[in-house]
Amino acid sequence: MYRLLSAVTLQAATPGGRAWGCGRRGAHQRAGLPPLGNGWVGGLGLGLGLALGVKLAGGLRGAAPAQPPAAPDPEAWPQAVPLLEQSLAPRSLQTPASPHSRCFARAIESSRDLLHRIKDEVGAPGIVVGVSVDGKEVWSEGLGYADVENRVPCKPETVMRIASISKSLTMVALAKLWEAGKLDLDVPVQHYVPEFPEKEYEGEKVSVTTRLLISHLSGIRHYEKDMKKVKEEKAYKALKMMKGTMASDQEKELKEKGSKSNEKNDFSKAKSEQDNESKCRKHGKKKNDFEQGELYLKEKFENSIESLKLFKNDPLFFKPGSQFLYSTFGYTLLAAIVERASGYKYLDYMQKIFHDLDMLTTVQEENEPVIYNRARFYVYNKKRRLINTPYVDNSYKWAGGGFLSTVGDLLKFGNAMLYGYQVGLFKNSNENLLPGYLKPETMVMIWTPVPNTEMSWDKEGKYAMAWGVVEKKQTHGSCRKQRHYASHTGGAVGASSVLLVLPEELDTEVINNKVPPRGIIVSIICNMQSVGLNSTALKIALEFDKDRSE
Repeated sequence: MYRLLSAVTLQAATPGGRAWGCGRRGAHQRAGLPPLGNGWVGGLGLGLGLALGVKLAGGLRGAAPAQPPAAPDPEAWPQAVPLLEQSLAPRSLQTPASPHSRCFARAIESSRDLLHRIKDEVGAPGIVVGVSVDGKEVWSEGLGYADVENRVPCKPETVMRIASISKSLTMVALAKLWEAGKLDLDVPVQHYVPEFPEKEYEGEKVSVTTRLLISHLSGIRHYEKDMKKVKEEKAYKALKMMKGTMASDQEKELKEKGSKSNEKNDFSKAKSEQDNESKCRKHGKKKNDFEQGELYLKEKFENSIESLKLFKNDPLFFKPGSQFLYSTFGYTLLAAIVERASGYKYLDYMQKIFHDLDMLTTVQEENEPVIYNRARFYVYNKKRRLINTPYVDNSYKWAGGGFLSTVGDLLKFGNAMLYGYQVGLFKNSNENLLPGYLKPETMVMIWTPVPNTEMSWDKEGKYAMAWGVVEKKQTHGSCRKQRHYASHTGGAVGASSVLLVLPEELDTEVINNKVPPRGIIVSIICNMQSVGLNSTALKIALEFDKDRSE
């Protein structure tokens, strides 16, 4: 302590010392007050000595174990300490824990581990997840990097391409126009868009309607232009599906027959079918979407009508209504229908909807605007090296795959849809409930599976109206129980996504103390293409549902 006091006193007495000597003394003299003598230094030293002595004596009397040093006085170093704390503090990549999220600690830990595994398995640079339970967001977190080059980590606010989830957003615009009586789903599209030519199929005049476009039953092509390849590919898939359903019946039949001759005949028949299948597969093999040139268009289209020139003169691949053919171009035509039925530009009408739904970070993807927290997008080259994706302009497919969003906005969207779906069940018990953004009967229509459709990301389901839907099903007691859910996945250049809604299985007799929405919403976005996320989202939803019911 003697050394400390000596150093302080020496610094104060030194002409060059600035801490207490020149600073305060100079100010005193500049103010025109009498000059300070050297005696004030001794007095200051004595005062400090007494203060420190009292503090030391008090500490010794307490005989307490040694404590860690006290935090620095913020007034002594008003700038240095906050900067130091800020530089050492870890950056949070997830939303702060809320009372709701603490109830789901097990589900969060389990889901985080699952996402790490998926991310490592596919080599994705970054992935962001969001989960809400009964309308409240309970978990959102980013893993990995939104920008690998600049080491920018993913976080809940990270903005990415949501790809075909854009179709579900467009469905809201169509549904609002239908509810308002401005759109007839079953009249030919030429009623709204005469620029789209009337179509024939095998010499017969056919009608393409809005309803058929929504459920991919119009016959309008996707990115593959070769009709023969598409038809052969569908024939192969149909044969494979038929073979799978008949497999168990054939096994039974073989067991019942029992004779070697019959087994030999059946073996020959099976071999013949296998040969036909391989032949069909060989001829029917087509390029995947990411090998198609139109996916990488760089041309800027001013509006949806102008985008029609890409496909409007191409022949229909199937008779409308007869077969399912997933088509993003069909949604480009739907965007033109929205424009004509609403009287607004498609993007202006969608922005109004996003404002109503409080989806403030959801926008169309454009290269020029500065979009805060936008991620970069990646792909692996032939040498399995991570590279940036090429520049693309998505103006030709705003409605089918051209929007950017965050997991938080997608959760809001999912909850608005679930609320509208369920609110009709609660009206009798709670008359004060606000109406849904879409009417209950509209949501039931949207989430009702459509015949002749497919749900490529879950073979158990069917496509409905801009959503894939799996219905509740249980075939055997004490065996697998299939839950009812609705979802849509997305795949774009350098991006993958999913939005999944798992409604609560409500008992209409005991819902008096509940309010909608009731269920789990999961949204996942990733800056790597060709990452299947639906099964992961379903597993996460079931984990949270398990904690919710306990």
